[in-house]
Order: sequence, then structure tokens, then C-alpha cells
Amino acid sequence: MGYWFEDPGIKGLLPLATASGIRGLSGGFNTPMILMGPNVFPTGSSLGSTTIDRLSNRCSTKRVFIISDPFAQKFAAKVVAYMATGGFTSEVWAKVEPEAPVDNVRVCAEAMTAFEPDLIMAVGGGSVMDAAKGAWIMYERPDLIDLMNYNPLSPLNLRQKAIFAAVPTTAGTGSECTGAAVLHDHEFDRKIPISSGELVPDFAILNPEFTMSMPPKLTAGTGLDVLAHAMDSIMAVGAGEMTDGMGLGAIKYTFKYLPRAYVNGRDREARHRMLIGASMAGIAFGHAGAALTHSFGHTLGSIFNIHHGVAVGIFIPYALQYYSRTTDRYTKIAKALDIQGQNDAESLSNIVNKVRSFFKELDIPLNLKDLGISEDTMQKDMERMVLYTLEDIDTIFSPRPMSAKECEKIWNYAYHGKDIDF
Repeated sequence: MGYWFEDPGIKGLLPLATASGIRGLSGGFNTPMILMGPNVFPTGSSLGSTTIDRLSNRCSTKRVFIISDPFAQKFAAKVVAYMATGGFTSEVWAKVEPEAPVDNVRVCAEAMTAFEPDLIMAVGGGSVMDAAKGAWIMYERPDLIDLMNYNPLSPLNLRQKAIFAAVPTTAGTGSECTGAAVLHDHEFDRKIPISSGELVPDFAILNPEFTMSMPPKLTAGTGLDVLAHAMDSIMAVGAGEMTDGMGLGAIKYTFKYLPRAYVNGRDREARHRMLIGASMAGIAFGHAGAALTHSFGHTLGSIFNIHHGVAVGIFIPYALQYYSRTTDRYTKIAKALDIQGQNDAESLSNIVNKVRSFFKELDIPLNLKDLGISEDTMQKDMERMVLYTLEDIDTIFSPRPMSAKECEKIWNYAYHGKDIDF
């Protein structure tokens, strides 16, 4: 089977489109309308324009299809009650499976098509939002039979039938603010990225109350996804002034507030700041790219069933060290965290040490071996791991190109927790 990201023409054009010279000629900064705070779904009177007012203005038939999963279904029920106050008829489809399998997304799209909504709402974590985006495409474009071969450079012409609102219940993926989705092809254990500016939600509705029930382990894992997004957005080839501001802000928020949310899930300020940080990081990497933390992390997660946030987060130190041979943009991170060294090498070392100390604080392993992966198993899968990593679309956003030999070395170094020295 072929995938769109295996097309050498597309892989050649995407980095060119992110080059500073091209972006300097004409560019844009695409974000949803962001509504945030514990009163985004008010139960009583509210000052000024409310969430329901903004949504109603865009929806003539007032039919909302709410996509969720068994865990987040309780939050979807609260959204249904709120939407009813604005005259919306709702249908909840709470059957999203982890990692958004393609077949599961097709079933969701069939239910959506039968209901004919003019508003689609994703209420859940990253898998829910990814599945909702995939189903939205199938609803709007039934002629696109195979999303795994959709060319991201082609227009989708969405919003002919419905607009899209995202309500995250985890603080991690930032999908509520990006034009990206990742589906899972179980047959080949592949992560299938879908990307289009048209997939950026119309509304991102951030209610910190919806994230407070996350257990510590999930809190840490999703928080590491924020950190990976933010750090790679600083380093990736598409980075610029506006993405730097968002990415650096998200980095500072994560180091400050993730430990608090991890220790005390009822810390409302920490939950609120992490939710904002996740959206900021989403905006940053959505424009700049996510690079090697995600190409390695996607492969690790698919083959070894490692939680996405942990899978991408564990590669942060190794990716930064690998990038450092061709760019010094990591010094921006050191400056933002006030850990600059006497020279660039010391600044890089300070960042890596801070990340590793941070992982220990969150009980996150520092290497692949401590994830419980046997070295024999990894070596047997190495050829496939290298292939999947090199073919992953995020690899093209790395500021330093990577050969198959270098890719294999990074896998082996990350397994043993060895600093990248090449």
C-alpha cells in the first residue's frame, strides 16, 4: 500500500513551502476563535456574547454532531445540555477508539452523514479530535474514498455542510488549534498524518474543568506532548517570529504548571495554564512543524504501543542534540528558561539536563530500555523502525537532514540513554 507522504514530489515541496524566503513573500497565521475559561459553558446568566451566541450565528439548522469516547462521554453530556439552551438538536457518537483507527473513523462518518449536522463538535482528547477531523472530511467529501492517499496540497473545500468546534478534555495534543490529524492504520501499524489549513477548527473551546479528572500518568504524558510540540516548533525549519512567541510561552508554562497539575489534579490554575499552553504549542508547531520528536515518537508509539506523549517526549533531548550540529536556535529556549551557559554547548547541556530532571519529577523514563522494550525485539524491528521514521512527514521539518544510518544510531542511542555525539 502507498501513502501520500511517500510521494517524493510532495516531500520535496513541503520543506520549500516553509523556507523563510518563500514565507517572507506571502504568509498567514491561521488560528481558530479561542474561547477559554471555566464559564465557557455557563449554566446561568453571563455577561456579553456567549459561546452559544457565537455558534448559533454560524449554524442555520442548529444540528450538532458531538464526537467523543467512553471516557469523555460525561463531558459530552454537559455540552449537549448547554447546546439545548440555544435550540440545538444534538446527537452524540461516543465510540472513538484510541489512536483513531481509520475503520473506526469511517463508521463515525457514516453516522454523521445520517444525522446531517451543520456543526461538528469534538469533545475529548487527541484521538477524538483526530477522528472527528477525519470523519468531517468524509462527511463533506464522500468522493475521497481513501484518506491515506489524500494530497495535503490539494483543496478540501470544507464547510459546505458544517463548521467544526473542538473541546479538549486533555492538555496535550493542541489539535484544537491545528490543521493536522493523525489516524492509525492497524493493518500496517502506521501513523497516517492528514494535514490541511482547512482542518483548523473554527472554534477552540477551552474549559479547564474538563481536564481536572485526568489521572497523574495521563497528565504527565499529555504534558510531554505539549513540550515536544513547543520545543520542536522552535527548532523546525518553519519557525518564525510568531511561532517562536507561542512556542517559548508554551515551554515556560509546561515547566511551571505541569508538575503542579501532576501532583494535584484539582489545581485549577495549573489545569487552566496547561490547557492554554497546549493550544499555544499547537499553534506553534501547526505553522512551524514538529520534526524528529514526532517522527521517532510516531514510530515508537505504533510499533511498541507507547502512549503518544511519552513516545514523543522521550526524544526531546536526543532531537535537540542532533539538531545542534546545524542550528543554534536552542539558545532561544535556554534564554527563555534563564539557563543560558557561557557558550552554546553549555546552554544545550543545561536544556538537556533540565528536561531530564523534569522527566524524573514526573516519573517518566529517560530511555527506551526503561520503557520495557527488549533490545532483541527492537533490533529485530529496526529495519521497519528506520523506514517508518524516515518516511514520516515530520522528518522533513528537521533542521538537520537524517540518513538511514544516522536514524538507526539515534534509535540505539535513545535505547541506552546515550547523548548524541555525531
